[in-house]
Parts: sequence; structure tokens; C-alpha cells
Amino acid sequence: MDAPAAPLSLERRLLAPWWHTLTILLVYLAPSIIALSRHGAAAQSGAASAPTHSLMIRSYLISIALEWVIAYWAWIGVHWRGGTLRDLTGGRWTSWLGVATDVAIALPFWVVWEFTAWLVHRIVDRMQTPTTPYQLPIGVLEVSLWILLSISAGVCEELVFRGYLQNQFRAATRSMAAAVILQGLIFGLAHTYQGWKQVIVIAALGILYGVLAAWRRNLRANMIAHAWSDIYEGWASFAFFGRV
Repeated sequence: MDAPAAPLSLERRLLAPWWHTLTILLVYLAPSIIALSRHGAAAQSGAASAPTHSLMIRSYLISIALEWVIAYWAWIGVHWRGGTLRDLTGGRWTSWLGVATDVAIALPFWVVWEFTAWLVHRIVDRMQTPTTPYQLPIGVLEVSLWILLSISAGVCEELVFRGYLQNQFRAATRSMAAAVILQGLIFGLAHTYQGWKQVIVIAALGILYGVLAAWRRNLRANMIAHAWSDIYEGWASFAFFGRV
């Protein structure tokens, strides 16, 4: 009779080296916390002002580049362990039926996403904490860059948070529930620069994205829903429905 196989060590279970995961966390958390502290100081001094058009353009371009650089770095960590992009995404589309299926899942999920965002906003609105004011993209160039940034975030952030971190935490904790919650909390903290109210809202939405990824075992519907939610919340809801 063969002897039972020894359980894999934590290091061998991980999707990428543990130190690589720390770099991902530092890249997301450190700048966000620094930005929050600067925003708080500016708010206290009354020095905050609306960004100029050129500053908005530069901010969008930098953000788009960073999204793809971090996603590529996440893939590099998995590649070092012999993994592939499929290990992060769960696979690509192979037919138009698959595309239609994921769109059909993403749309009702987005409705649930919107309701969850509304509900959590109602709860946190009672909190006496500052929230960073939002600057709406204006003009063809800003709007085009916002849409491109939204698509980039939909692809890259899902790949990093639900593809890389969620699988990494699952390997470390051997619990999908713990992995979904942990990546969602970090997703919220990565948006600390928007204020603590938004951290709570975005953490809840990150957990919701994690549940969808765990159910589907791929990121395709996640990427569609994430990209569209960013386009809608950041521009389309204002442009087409006059949201204030």
C-alpha cells in the first residue's frame, strides 16, 4: 500500500512567492494611505481645489499605465512558479455563446452591485468622516480616457484582486470564504485616498466581486461588470441620467 502523500507546505501551495504578494500589497496600500493623509491636510487648511484639465488628462494616463503595470507584475509572480495567465483569469472565451452567457450574468450582477452600493452608502452616510469630492470627466478627451481607464480597471483589477490575491489567500488559508473577504478588504483599503466612507463601500463591493469569481471560477463576467460599473458611475450616469 502506498504511503499517503505529505501535505504541501505553504510556500509550495502559494500561487506566487509570498514576498511578491507583499510587493503587490505595498504598491496598492502605501500610495493610497499617503494620498489620504495629504487630502486630510489639504482639507484642514482649505487648500483643496479642482484639478485642471491638463492635470486630469495626466492623472488618467498615469492611472491607465499603472493598472497594466501592476497586472503584468502579478502575472510575472505566477509565471515564476510555472503558472499561466489562465491560472489568474480562469480561461478565455471560446465562442460567442460564452460571451453572451457572461454578459447575461454580468448585467443582473451589476443590478445587485448597484443596490449593494446604494445600501452601504445609506449606512455610511451617517458617519462623520470626509470623502474626497469627485471630479467628473469633461470633454471628448477626458471622457474617452475615463472609458479607457474603466476598461483597464475592469480587466487589471479583477486579474490582480480576484485572480491573483483571492487565489493566493485561498492557498494560504485553505478557505475560499476567508480569501473572498480578505481580498475585498484590501480592495477597499486600496481606495483609501477616496476617504473612509468609500473604503467601506468599495470593500463590500470587492467582496461581492469575489463571490462572483468564486462561483464562476473565471473572471470574464467580473471584468464586464467591473468595467461597465466604472463607466456608469464615473460618467454615464451623469451624462445620460443627470445624476447629482
